Amino acid sequence: MKQAADKAEDVTNSRVLEAAARIGFAVSGILHLLIGFIAIRLAVGGNGRADVSGAVSELASQPAGPLLLWSSFVACAALALWQASDAIFDFGHLPKGKKAGAKLKAAGQALVFAGLAATLASFAVGTGSSADNSRSATDLTLKVLTAPGGVALLVAIGLGVAVAGAIYGFRGVRKSFAKHLNLPQQPGLKRAVVGLGVTGYVAKGSVLLLTGVLVVVATLRAHPEESTGLDGGLKALRDQPFGVYLLAAVGLGLICYGVYMVVRARLARM
Repeated sequence: MKQAADKAEDVTNSRVLEAAARIGFAVSGILHLLIGFIAIRLAVGGNGRADVSGAVSELASQPAGPLLLWSSFVACAALALWQASDAIFDFGHLPKGKKAGAKLKAAGQALVFAGLAATLASFAVGTGSSADNSRSATDLTLKVLTAPGGVALLVAIGLGVAVAGAIYGFRGVRKSFAKHLNLPQQPGLKRAVVGLGVTGYVAKGSVLLLTGVLVVVATLRAHPEESTGLDGGLKALRDQPFGVYLLAAVGLGLICYGVYMVVRARLARM
């Protein structure tokens, strides 16, 4: 068993997998860029779906769509595997409490990128669409809502998303994300990278916080159709006083986060 575990750790720490995992960060960045642009488009009266499925749909519509989808799928799957490896094999040098937190964080990131890879694969094989994903999310929410304990579960999920948003914002303000990067030595470049990270983390945190709150509100009001995730949260923001300007600002922030993730692909401490 130990030999098998050592072999698996060697494979997951290979240079090839690391290179593919770094591209996974860049893919995440590109998708955040697309979500940011869609958000700005919505702010100026355009249409679109400002979430991951909408961004993947935009990617699929490009001339080299199938190639982009499959290569992005491979990169995100590699990053999910890399994070899963961290959750299983790494952080042994940390104190017990911090080690558990680091492993949980890595496991959570592995699930996020595995989900992203699954979305990319569904579009690549032609079974995914932003409209279908929206209906599926609403149907799933309705099924959970009507199940025993479903209300409590959905409220817990919404609160979890809101807390995740608060954590993202806190990381941005504290600049704690910087410890995971090999920052450039040049002061100007260093300030630019950190500035992108601060703006991006705060923007993404705000969006997640809003999304989580809307999930809780929709659940307690028993209106699952209003629990429409990130896209619904941004469109709800647009409908508020000065919401157009707030949505445009959030879109710019998500673009900053996307650029930061592309930069992270190069500077991340793997």
